[in-house]
Amino acid sequence: MKKIFITLLILGQVAIAQNNSKKKNTKIAQDSSKVENLQEVFVTANRSASLRKETPVAVSKLTAKTIDETKAVAAYEIINKTPGVLMVNLGNEQHSMSIRQPMTTNAYYLYLEDGLPIRPMGIFNHNALLEINQFNLQSIEVLKGPASSLYGPEAVGGTVNLISLKPSINPEFKFGIQADQWGYKRIQASAGATIGKIGFHIAGISSLQENGWMTFSDYNKDNINARIDYNINSKTRLISNTMWGKYYSDMSGSVNEAAFYNRTYKSTTDFTYRKSDALRTRLTLEHDWNGNASSYITAYFRDNKLGQNPSYGIRWSPTVNPTSAKGEVNSNNFKSYGAIAQHTQKFDFLNTKIVGGALYDYSPVTYWAYLLEMKAYLNPGTPGKQTVDHYEITAERQDVKLSNYTADIFNTAGYAQVSINPFEKLIVTAGARYDNLKVNYNNAIDSSTGTKIYDKPTFKFGANYNPVQFTGIYANYAQGFAPPGITSIFRAKPGTGGTTGKPAEFYYNLEPATFNNYEIGGWLTLLGGKLNFDYAVYYMDGKNELLSVRLPDNSTDYRSVGETRHKGVEFGGNYKLLSNQINIRFGGTVSEHTYIDFKVSDYPTDVLKNLDGKEMPQAPRWSGNSEISYYPNWLPKFRTSVEWQSVGSYYQDQINTIKYAGYDIFNFRAGYEWKGIEIYGNIINITDKLYAYNVSRGNLSTSQPTYTAAAPRTFLVGLQYNFSLSK
Repeated sequence: MKKIFITLLILGQVAIAQNNSKKKNTKIAQDSSKVENLQEVFVTANRSASLRKETPVAVSKLTAKTIDETKAVAAYEIINKTPGVLMVNLGNEQHSMSIRQPMTTNAYYLYLEDGLPIRPMGIFNHNALLEINQFNLQSIEVLKGPASSLYGPEAVGGTVNLISLKPSINPEFKFGIQADQWGYKRIQASAGATIGKIGFHIAGISSLQENGWMTFSDYNKDNINARIDYNINSKTRLISNTMWGKYYSDMSGSVNEAAFYNRTYKSTTDFTYRKSDALRTRLTLEHDWNGNASSYITAYFRDNKLGQNPSYGIRWSPTVNPTSAKGEVNSNNFKSYGAIAQHTQKFDFLNTKIVGGALYDYSPVTYWAYLLEMKAYLNPGTPGKQTVDHYEITAERQDVKLSNYTADIFNTAGYAQVSINPFEKLIVTAGARYDNLKVNYNNAIDSSTGTKIYDKPTFKFGANYNPVQFTGIYANYAQGFAPPGITSIFRAKPGTGGTTGKPAEFYYNLEPATFNNYEIGGWLTLLGGKLNFDYAVYYMDGKNELLSVRLPDNSTDYRSVGETRHKGVEFGGNYKLLSNQINIRFGGTVSEHTYIDFKVSDYPTDVLKNLDGKEMPQAPRWSGNSEISYYPNWLPKFRTSVEWQSVGSYYQDQINTIKYAGYDIFNFRAGYEWKGIEIYGNIINITDKLYAYNVSRGNLSTSQPTYTAAAPRTFLVGLQYNFSLSK
């Protein structure tokens, strides 16, 4: 709360200073057209273009200008500018997320590419955004809270929609390079034009990291996106979108406490890796029947091959056998064949708008994982509290499968949403969706076959009230639905299978998680659009949430039982002054995430039986991102900014004994363009602060923390050529 107060106080002082300035402009736009221009248009919240004042949810938009000026190495640098969002950098574009949830890798977020899920339902991957081409983004929309009534399972904590660039009217070409002092370099290029009825846009990046600040942290990534628009006539369009990406990364993993504070950034695993080959293509036919009706149908195909020897999969117990450990190699490959159709209809009666659609998705998947036997070389220390200097693979046990299954996933869904305007200043919205997720599986380990079905209707209801032209409020109720990922279902339970001598047991009884979200919020626009402010207050309870218990050897046992509570306040805004030369962007969230009913053990001899009333780990009560940007009139096309990223303290463990203090860092960015030539530089972590993106530990008194270390001060420089015949 103190940081929120300071942020708002600074904003207030700036406003007062601006009000007293001789150059002040006190005229406030009164006519509706000016106010309308201040309203952002969103497509994610209602699956069709809608103004902010018509949208009864917390939604934010990152514009092309913001994306371009950030010059991000990874997507988290852009997305963290969204109030209420903390995208956690796990290195080399790997990530987890926190939107109305703790920092987690659970399947509670839906990642979209132009409105279409990047992954099929049931095959969630928290690293899905590492496949994104940052040089192909027009905007990013983040919808906070459940959106299952429109987008289906997994749209619980938040929905991130990455909207790609469209073909330009006039020929355009961009080419750029960027690099930092830690061995990172990237080449990027794009081109687009419209010739007659055909428009095209193509964008590609190639990134390479070598000999970084942490040992064993190299990676390379190549992405290319291509779009072709064929304007058949004034009412009908055929759009083709294709993405191809290839990624390979060392997985340096986390470091122990002593290494972190000594800045000894040495990986304990010089053999772990993650690799991804991805192809996504789609063909969309759009048709405008008239000014009040439009339809589209999209056919799509996905082909993903994901392989890894994960550092997080190493299981080591300092109290049982400290000189040995176990790991794994796994592969998760799938294809998807699907189609989605949608129709939007408007009626004059009560300004009614109806959006309805249907989805079919067929995704066959193959997954296997086998055992690695390892030797652990220890650092000196007290027995039971020792840490590992490094691991060494002693045997690859391809004969010992930890998971081995094939499955056919069928997802069918239908959805509809209606909005009406019963009174001049009131808009009421209601929506519903039914999902049927069927999994036909063949588990080779226990020679079982069967079918799992997860189906559920989800609903939402909301209302917007806009009493005057410059402000509005909304209230919203929305349900969320998230079946367990099939990777979790067919993972052998700890202490079974493998070399344990016990028959493998699986998580066949995991139940879908359900959520009920209640929120109120609003927006405010003053000073002719110079001051914009959004806020939301939410309360969300979860039942059968997929929760995990971190065991002493770093393995995970799942629980699909109990209840959780998530509540918080999100706020954000912009203030422009000095004839728009200075822009102040501010935003943050105060939240609390709590176990209400979480039984860990039924055994009388176990000390830890439940976690009822405990705060969830990796759940900072405060996080925020603010920025001051300067665009001097005396030097057009020059920009500079200072950004503040703040993360509050949080518990490292589930039993709430030890906290990590969090961090505050500052970033600097500057750029200048002259005759199409743009030179820019970023300084990330200006003060060279020692901090970690994530800190976690087990629940025993002997458990040692692991730190996902953040980079030291980083200098990024870049050069880009921007050509356009429209200039």
